[in-house]
Amino acid sequence: MPISFENRVAIVTGAGGGLGRAYALELARRGAKVVVNDLGGARDGSGSSDAAQRVVDEIEAAGGTAFANGASVTDEAQVAAMVAGAKERWGDVHILINNAGILRDKSFAKMTIDDFRAVLDVHLTGSAICTKAVWDLMREQSYGRILMTSSSTGLYGNFGQSNYGAAKLGLLGFAKTLSLEGAKYDVRVNTLAPTAATRMTEDIFPPEMLAAFNPENVVPAALFLVSQDAPTGAIIGAGAGVFQAAYVTLTPGVALPEGERTVEQVAAHWGRITDRSGEIVPKSGSEQAMLILQQLQGLKQ
Repeated sequence: MPISFENRVAIVTGAGGGLGRAYALELARRGAKVVVNDLGGARDGSGSSDAAQRVVDEIEAAGGTAFANGASVTDEAQVAAMVAGAKERWGDVHILINNAGILRDKSFAKMTIDDFRAVLDVHLTGSAICTKAVWDLMREQSYGRILMTSSSTGLYGNFGQSNYGAAKLGLLGFAKTLSLEGAKYDVRVNTLAPTAATRMTEDIFPPEMLAAFNPENVVPAALFLVSQDAPTGAIIGAGAGVFQAAYVTLTPGVALPEGERTVEQVAAHWGRITDRSGEIVPKSGSEQAMLILQQLQGLKQ
């Protein structure tokens, strides 16, 4: 059965091009009313454009419903006004896709703290600002679907992207925590790590890869993760038609008895500590603490 977004209101940030545009178009095609948010400009965050309105024009030409918004995701007042505008026009906000981002790639040795802070402000703090603006509304209506945009850089690292990687892994921890806090209100929060050819990656990917990694190949994962039957707390990779699940795992580890908790014993047991046999995926951070207590109980038996 086709997945429909009829009677849903969605906000997509950074939707003036690339992935955000693709998400907005498909949401609208499937019946959603869409706020197309984009500050516009270059991938480093500078400049301005009417990119959001052009996407709205595409949606309306196809018979859909949308309006453009130029709020900066780092400006709380502008974001609050965007959400208020959507609520006033359409009554509710059901979906938020945090997609806005910038790049300021340099090796850490050459990176300024301003470059580091700017990327965190847009990706991490900007996602928090947008999410905070809809959080109470979604809790009150007992329905919400929120998507964070992470990256393989956040999950696994990438040379020259320490600022981007820090922001993207921060989003993962943010999403995992909100998936727990939102559960009783049916507010589901997931994380997508897309690989796509966009203005952010146009001179990173070789030309022969650009066609395979078009943004439309990421859309199915993104829209499933904000659909009515979406999971919560998932981390999904998507690119070129390949869809993957990522996990933060924990090994069983080693419990060292009192008197043996030394640097030397950690070194001596390193192979066992890092042995992935029997590793698990904790459902929350507190579960790790409980597993530690279980290991200590084992020492006493």
